Amino acid sequence: MSHHYSGPDFRFPQGDARLDFTDLYAFPKPGDAEKSILIMNVHPSAGENPPGPTTTEPFAPEALYELKIDTDGDVVADIAYRVRFSAFERGAQAAIVRRIDGLEANGTGDWGRVIVDGAPVSMGHEVKITEASEIRFFAGWRSDPFFCDVEGAKNNLQFTGDDFFADKDVCGIVLEVPNSALGTGEVGLWARTLVPDDGGGWIQVERGARPAQAVILVEERDAYLAGEPANDERFLAAFAHALEHTGGYKPAEAKRVAGTLLPDVLPYDPTRPASFPDNGRTLTDDAFDSFIRILTNGRVTEDNVGPHSDLLLEFPYVGPPHQSRVTKAPHRTTATQSQK
Repeated sequence: MSHHYSGPDFRFPQGDARLDFTDLYAFPKPGDAEKSILIMNVHPSAGENPPGPTTTEPFAPEALYELKIDTDGDVVADIAYRVRFSAFERGAQAAIVRRIDGLEANGTGDWGRVIVDGAPVSMGHEVKITEASEIRFFAGWRSDPFFCDVEGAKNNLQFTGDDFFADKDVCGIVLEVPNSALGTGEVGLWARTLVPDDGGGWIQVERGARPAQAVILVEERDAYLAGEPANDERFLAAFAHALEHTGGYKPAEAKRVAGTLLPDVLPYDPTRPASFPDNGRTLTDDAFDSFIRILTNGRVTEDNVGPHSDLLLEFPYVGPPHQSRVTKAPHRTTATQSQK
């Protein structure tokens, strides 16, 4: 559910859990309305097919993890934050964060202005935060904030209130930025993961903004995950067909409702309180209930699962991991920013 297990048959993209984008959150910083918190979660700690724990290595060093921001409503990125991780050595990993503005933000590549360098990745309960000017950055294992009765969803929406994610972890990428860094007014956000291709370029293997939407696609799922929001109109018919089948919508109404789900971007205005699906998404918003009401045309309204109780009141806001993955003494990394 959500974007967990986005590959075929509830597997991971390219069979690699580290590439699996799970959820995107955006909300004003509590206590400081001039700043925003952006969270991109990846790498579920447990697989569904096959079942069992995933690798302890948090992030794939060969991959790019990217946040895209459209500032003018054309569903084309005007700002991008790209995160690349070092090799996982002696139980440790470090991150470099780049920002790209303008036309190049819509492109793909491992370039951009470095805003954070040498940021240590958290493997256990210790929160390792890197500060650079007005930016705060965190990356590492955390408690998965998504909540949903997965088995009930798979069992023809027969929910029992069993939260599959209550004891699961995820790898979080968290940015605190001034609102001015996002442009002005409402923006559109989405996230994606990419891996190198054989020709020296990059292949997008995952993308998304709104939770659970890729689940309703079958034949076109790979094309959807590899696509761009600006081209999402081509999936309108597939979305409408799924709504007709699952929710009993009439064709015209199914097409109208499908149009509210596409393009797959998360609208966010930092000057207003966050509340999914209208404006951003907080860690306590019941995004799955919102989706299931649309999918079933209101016949099913909830899965009887609520937010997790381990969330933090301060940065990085996502709760501590259920399992520490620290295996050795922390490996020293060279950082150009102060670390707290």
